[in-house]
Amino acid sequence: MTSALSATLMAAGRGHALAGAWARAEGSFRAAWRADPGNKAARHALATALLALGRYPEGFSLYALRRELPQFPQAPGLPCPEWRGEPLEGKHIVLFPEQGLGDQIQFARFVPMLAERGAEVTLFCAPALQRLFGSLGVRVLAASGRVEFPDPDYWAFSIDVPGALKLNLQDLPGGPYLEASARRRTNVRIGVMRRGNPRHANDANRSMPPAVRLPFEAISLAPADTGARDLRDTAELIAGLDLVVSVDTAVAHLAGALGKRTFLMLPAVGCDWRWLSGRSDSPWYESMTLFRFEPSGGWDALVARVGAAIESSREQSGPARGG
Repeated sequence: MTSALSATLMAAGRGHALAGAWARAEGSFRAAWRADPGNKAARHALATALLALGRYPEGFSLYALRRELPQFPQAPGLPCPEWRGEPLEGKHIVLFPEQGLGDQIQFARFVPMLAERGAEVTLFCAPALQRLFGSLGVRVLAASGRVEFPDPDYWAFSIDVPGALKLNLQDLPGGPYLEASARRRTNVRIGVMRRGNPRHANDANRSMPPAVRLPFEAISLAPADTGARDLRDTAELIAGLDLVVSVDTAVAHLAGALGKRTFLMLPAVGCDWRWLSGRSDSPWYESMTLFRFEPSGGWDALVARVGAAIESSREQSGPARGG
């Protein structure tokens, strides 16, 4: 009976989460976990709801338990303990990547914080990010094939660092933390990323349909169009622009991490926890403005709002803020 009740509550919570009703989702997921304390999926779903509500200490504490679910990576098997917030002065910590390129960019912001605490940091990342992360000033290794590095004192997944640091929403370092010089400048000063990885679970909702027309002139930032070999090449292209307009994909994180003014278009269904709820700004990226779907509007209406914000910023000769 408890398992059936838990499953029913989970279904309700997932519906609320897809609609962005995170407070209701929290209530359903918490009740599902209470009805069945062994329901690890309910516990993980509750973690994402808490993160979406900006309740980071509790949210990240529960999120760190995701490795008990089969779809998440397990401990790397190093002969040293997982870092859980211990002092790092004179210690060597190895950070491992997890999930997508955007996630790795987002959580790379904490590398300088660990270095400032006296740690020697080795950062593993996807090969496409190795050159980009070179500006972080730590040892960066591509997570591909066999690699060697000095014996560490601790290891951690990058995405668990804010939880180990017990950071609150207001503690996030939202300024730029990556660097790139402009590779070339073009007459068109806006870059656009219309689509993300088609294998993403929510790509049907987050990527812009091909038929949607932009009411402003922009160059594509898709590697297939720019010839970029990796994210460093894309960063150098972004550095020469005035504005990046993007759907929720790695390029948006990259632009934000560079401190480039960014207009991020969020999906109507399945909006990710990291963009919180009901906000037009992001504490993760100070240079970013969030554009959310209105109840009665589709992609055309959303893109029209972005175009209006661009036109307004041109008229005012200053940064546009919208939402």
